[in-house]
Amino acid sequence: MPLKVETSEILARTEHYNIDFKEVRGQVSAKRALEIASAGGHNILLIGPPGSGKTMLAKRLPTIMPPLEFDAALELTKIHSVAGLTGRSGLVTERPFRSPHHTISDAGLIGGGTLPRPGEVSLAHQGVLFLDELPEFDRAVLEVLRQPLEDQKVTISRAAMSLTFPAAFMLAAAMNPCPCGYWSDPTRECRCSPLQIQRYVGRISGPLLDRIDIHIDVPAVKFRELAGDVLPETDSSAIIRARVITARERQLDRFRGERIFCNAGMTPRMIRVHCKIDSKSEQMLESAMQRLGLSARAYDRILKVSRTIADLEGCENIGATHVSEAVGYRSLDRTYWA
Repeated sequence: MPLKVETSEILARTEHYNIDFKEVRGQVSAKRALEIASAGGHNILLIGPPGSGKTMLAKRLPTIMPPLEFDAALELTKIHSVAGLTGRSGLVTERPFRSPHHTISDAGLIGGGTLPRPGEVSLAHQGVLFLDELPEFDRAVLEVLRQPLEDQKVTISRAAMSLTFPAAFMLAAAMNPCPCGYWSDPTRECRCSPLQIQRYVGRISGPLLDRIDIHIDVPAVKFRELAGDVLPETDSSAIIRARVITARERQLDRFRGERIFCNAGMTPRMIRVHCKIDSKSEQMLESAMQRLGLSARAYDRILKVSRTIADLEGCENIGATHVSEAVGYRSLDRTYWA
């Protein structure tokens, strides 16, 4: 027990981020969605025009995730050591943020080589894998993400050997709403036809979207939110992280004895047990799915996110307000597939 206390203190002292959520102006809804994503381990997709702050928001995601446990830090250090990335830094104490370019190959993303080396999904283990301009990635490259997203590990087989690398990462992705980037923007005219928009979004397969729990619109920031030297009053990363840690503790208690550590990992059986809703919420969810044209695959995702929202508020039961907010985080289903 004293050893655990000592290593936790060491990690707390050595962890340091040079960025903070307090630096982000506006985007209250996106910040809220990222807090929910971090609290429940949910994959998230940010949709908005160029310059709206999608990348800036995503880069701050590790600052609100729970601190690394010593065993996780040790495992992460081993992966980075195999890839030759530790250098003189020694123990990796911060959650990684990996952002590969959209020209990356499937081997670069998953790992490979004559002597198998970890790819970006393993280097992002216990952290965030950020895919900017998601539709620009080769479709075949995106499809190889499905297995590590499901299994949280990658197995690379060669004639001489077969190696398995851990890949328990949180996926954060960003995209424009259309090829020109200004569809639904009130200040800029979109030059794309409906067919072009459909083809653009269609580059992302349904099975991959099925593994992304939260879709959030990130509109352009208004001038009055950008102007001024003084940063607006908003929660810092430390304050948000404290709420996230409390929510994660509730989930650890709930899943004690299971090999599940956050709400995003719940199986269909566990969803039926831990995500029960009352008749009013069920009627509202049914009405929303019919009215907004949401697909059946979105049903479980909404329940998982609803459970996380309730955990952040310290509620034992999922209420109608939690379900209503979770429905709002299926914007891609609602807007493009209805």
